[in-house]
Amino acid sequence: MRVAILGQGYVGSIFAIGLERIKRGEIKPYGVPLTNELPIKIEDIEIVASYDVDKNKIGKSVYEVAKNYYDIVPESLKDIKVRKGIHLRSLRNLPIEAEGLDDDLSLEEAINKLVDEWKELKVDVIVNVCTTESFVPFNNKDELIKAIKEDNKERVTATQAYAYAACLYANEVGGACFVNAIPTLIANDPAFLELAKENNLVIFGDDGATGATPLTADVITHLCQRNRYIRYIVQFNIGGNTDFLALTDEERNKSKEYTKSSIVKDILGYEPPHYIKPTGYLEPIGDRKFISMDIEYISFNGAVDELIINGRINDSPALAGLLVDLVRLGKMAIDKKEFGTVYEVNAFYMKNPGPKDKKNIPRIIAYEKLRMWAELKPRWL
Repeated sequence: MRVAILGQGYVGSIFAIGLERIKRGEIKPYGVPLTNELPIKIEDIEIVASYDVDKNKIGKSVYEVAKNYYDIVPESLKDIKVRKGIHLRSLRNLPIEAEGLDDDLSLEEAINKLVDEWKELKVDVIVNVCTTESFVPFNNKDELIKAIKEDNKERVTATQAYAYAACLYANEVGGACFVNAIPTLIANDPAFLELAKENNLVIFGDDGATGATPLTADVITHLCQRNRYIRYIVQFNIGGNTDFLALTDEERNKSKEYTKSSIVKDILGYEPPHYIKPTGYLEPIGDRKFISMDIEYISFNGAVDELIINGRINDSPALAGLLVDLVRLGKMAIDKKEFGTVYEVNAFYMKNPGPKDKKNIPRIIAYEKLRMWAELKPRWL
C-alpha cells in the first residue's frame, strides 16, 4: 500500500524513519497499537510521496529533511523527494519562508495538479500532519465547492484544500483514504463527509490523540466509573517543536483547545470547570513536551481527593506510531468500501472523533470497538 505525507516536519519525518527502521528489523514496533495483528503488515507500507511548503525543504530528499530531526535515518528515504504543497497562509507568523502551488496557481489548478500527481504515484492513503492551522468549518458542501471554484484563498485552509483534492482523487481511482491528524475539522465537517461518501473516500479524524488527552480520558473514566464527582480539571502541556510554536497564535490554539476539551462532557455527562489546552512554547524543551494534570474530586462521605500527574512525552513519535496503524486501517476501510468516516477507528485514535454527532468514549471501550471493526479477537471483553 502506497502513502503520501502532507507536511514533512517532525511527525512526518519520525513516521518515515521509524517505519523504515521497523521494516529493516532495526527496532521493535513499540507504540504501534495493533502491531502485527492486521492483515496488512507494516512491511507492506511504502511511502511514495512527501509534500511541504517550507522553501528550505522543497526539492530535497526526505532523507535530507529527516536528518534535521533524528540522527539515524535509513538511506532508502533518499529516493523520495519533497514536493511543493499548498500553504494558504498556514505558516503565517512562523519564522519559515513558505512556498506553495497556490502562489502561482488558482485553487482549482493547484488541487488538480495534486490529483494528477497522486494518480501517477498510485497513492492509497494520504496522511495530513501539517502545522496546526486556524480554520472555519464549511458544514455545507455547496459552500465548500463554491469557495474552491471562486478561488477564495482567504476562506479555504491548506487541510481543507488537501481533503477536497483527496475526494476528487478517490473518485477517479475508485477509492482512497485521507488521515487527518491535525485539529482542522474534516471528519467532523458534514461538507467533507458528504463529498467523501459520494467520491469513494475514507476520512479518519480529527486530531491524533497521543499524550495528555487520552490519559485524561482514561483518568476521568476511572473516576466516573466509581461515581466520584470531579470538581475541576486542569491539563496543559508545553513544548518546543514547530507545532507548539504555531500554537502561540491565538486562533490556532483555539482549534487545538476545542479538540482537547471535547472529552470532558462526552465522558462524564456533565462539564466541571476545566482548563485543557496547550499552554506555551519553550524552544529548549524540543519535541519532548512537558505535560501536567490536576484533577480534584469528591469521594465517599464528602472526602476531597486530588490527582496530580506530571510527565515528559516525546510528542512526534507518539503520533507517528499511531499513523502506522491508521494507514493500514485506511486501506482496510477502502477494501470494505466504508466511505465517509469510520467512528470505530476515530474513537480510539483521535481527540475529536468524527462524525460530528458522535462523542468521545472511554479509550478501553474504543479499543475493543476498534478491534471488533478490524475483525480481531477481543482483548479484554
